[in-house]
Amino acid sequence: MRRLCDDTDARRLLNPGPVAIVTTSWRAGANAAPIAWTSPLSMEPPLVGAVIHPHRHTADMIRFSEEFALNIPGPDLLKHTAFLGTQSGLNVNKIESAKLSTFAAQRIDAPLIEGCLAWIECGLQDVIPIGDHILFVGRVVRVQALDEAYAQLWLLNERRYSPLVYLGGTKYSVLGETLDANVEVDMQGGLVVETSEEREERQEREAREREEAFERTGE
Repeated sequence: MRRLCDDTDARRLLNPGPVAIVTTSWRAGANAAPIAWTSPLSMEPPLVGAVIHPHRHTADMIRFSEEFALNIPGPDLLKHTAFLGTQSGLNVNKIESAKLSTFAAQRIDAPLIEGCLAWIECGLQDVIPIGDHILFVGRVVRVQALDEAYAQLWLLNERRYSPLVYLGGTKYSVLGETLDANVEVDMQGGLVVETSEEREERQEREAREREEAFERTGE
């Protein structure tokens, strides 16, 4: 079930650096393209950045329409995401060819992709050339996310609801377990690297891992 989030949630949705599928719409045509370079840029106003090569069709679509959406997929859309990166929207209807379903955005014309974990709708705030790429700065106008995937931060309770991360080539990953950084300091104000409770947990974990390794190999 999708629910509306606060616009500032866009920064937390992008914090782990997930792959995003950028959707755009211009003159009754729609396009979708995966990008790995996204970033939160500001909390007030809520701004996010999408870095795209200027020769890509997506860059032209954003310039013309002055809006775009970031769709954040999970592992169920792994092959769809990779496929979208191999095609050009100049030559083919990528959304149709990837056999993706879409639904209407609430504040922009670009379609949103069914089956994703979260959706960030943006109006175009600025266009900044950076080296051989362009930073498209989007002003966030609407954010939605699945309850199963996100609640003020990525939940990571189930693999299928964890966002994809691009590693390079054909390799992707998904975010795994959540680690809680409870910082403590000693009498001198220095970091306590490992508390007694954490040491006990680590020793128990390492003992289980040794047992599992022995069961597998006999060594």
